[in-house]
Amino acid sequence: MEQVTCIVLGGGFAGIHAMKAIHQAFHEQKDRMELNLILMDKLEAHVRKVLLFQPAASGEPITVPWKQLLPEGVRFVQGAATHIDHERKQLHYQDQNGNEKKLPFDKLVVAVGSMAEKHASDQGGFSLIDTDSARDIRIKWMANLEQAAKTSNSLEKRRLMCAAVAGAGITGVETAAELAHAMKAESLRIGLDPHDVQVHLFNAKARLFQEGPVKVSHKIERTLAACGVTVHHQCKALYEKDGLLNVSSRKSLPVGLTIWTLGLKPNPILLQLSLPLTKDEQVKVDASYRVNGRPNIYSIGDCAHIVDPITGIADGMTCKEAIPQAQRLGSVLYADMTGGTAPQHKNVITSFTIGLGPDRGNVDTQMGA
Repeated sequence: MEQVTCIVLGGGFAGIHAMKAIHQAFHEQKDRMELNLILMDKLEAHVRKVLLFQPAASGEPITVPWKQLLPEGVRFVQGAATHIDHERKQLHYQDQNGNEKKLPFDKLVVAVGSMAEKHASDQGGFSLIDTDSARDIRIKWMANLEQAAKTSNSLEKRRLMCAAVAGAGITGVETAAELAHAMKAESLRIGLDPHDVQVHLFNAKARLFQEGPVKVSHKIERTLAACGVTVHHQCKALYEKDGLLNVSSRKSLPVGLTIWTLGLKPNPILLQLSLPLTKDEQVKVDASYRVNGRPNIYSIGDCAHIVDPITGIADGMTCKEAIPQAQRLGSVLYADMTGGTAPQHKNVITSFTIGLGPDRGNVDTQMGA
C-alpha cells in the first residue's frame, strides 16, 4: 500500500480544519492509500485568535491543547518553518529548542494564517495581537481601576476609568464592548461607580460595519452605546503620551489605556518560503488551492489569495471562509493523489457575526446575486 506524507503547516483556524478534512478524506478510502499526516505549528497549543478580546477583558483562556484537536494517528510537531526545499520536497524548520531540522513531504499545505498589525512603539498603548498582549491589557486596566479607587483627585479618577480602542473593525467593536462590560463589573466589585467607566472607539470611516447595510451599522452603534461605548466617526487615534490620547480632530482625550486593533496582514513568514505572492503578500493559488508553479503544495486561509473562478470575487480573511476552503481541500488532495477530478473553489454566503459583550451580538447575512 502506498504511503503519503502530508504536512499541514499552521495550526490556526484554517490549518485545524484542513487537517481534519484531509484525515477524513483519506481515512474513508484507507484501503487505497496510507496517510502519514503531520500538523506543524510554532505554538504549544492552538490559540483561538478571533477571541483575543476575551483574555483582554475577562481573562478567559482561549487556548486548546493539541491533543484535544488531533484525530487519531495525526502527529504534531512543534516548530517554526524557515525554508521549503522544493526540489527535495523537504520542509526546514526550527524546533522549540532552536535546533534546525527537516521533514520530507509528498504534499504540503501552507495555512500559516495572518498576523495582527502592530502600532508603532512611539504611539503608546498596547496592540491586541496575541495572548501576551491580551494579558498585559487586562493587567493594565485592572491596575488603573485599583488606583482609581484609591485617589481623591476626581480628574485623575476619571482618566483612570477611561479606555480607548483605536480601530473600529470587527475586532475593535468586539473589544470595546467586552472591555466596557468587564470594567463596569470590576468597578462595581471594588466600590467604584460603574457609570463612571468610559470606553471610546475611534473609527476612521463614516460608519461602523462598512461591509453591511446602514441600518445594521446604526443598530450596532446603539448596542455599543447601551454597553457604555462612545463611537467617534471619521476620527483617528494618533498617539498616546502622558495619559493623553491625541486624535486627528486635534483634540486630546485623557485615558488610562489605549488599545490598538489595526486589522490583519498575511503572515510575514511567507517571504521565507519561496512561494509566489501577490502584491499584498498572499500566496497565489489556482481554483483548487494549488500553489502556482509549486507542484504538491497547497494554500488556504488568510495567507492565500483565493478567487472564485466564476465570479472573480476573492475570499476575505475570516473564519467563515476558511472552513469551506478546508473542507474542499481534503477532497482536492485526495483527487490529486488518485487521479480524480478535484473540486474548485466557490464563494460562501456573505455573513458576519459580531459579539457585543456577554450575551449580546449581531448576525448579518447577505445573499449574493
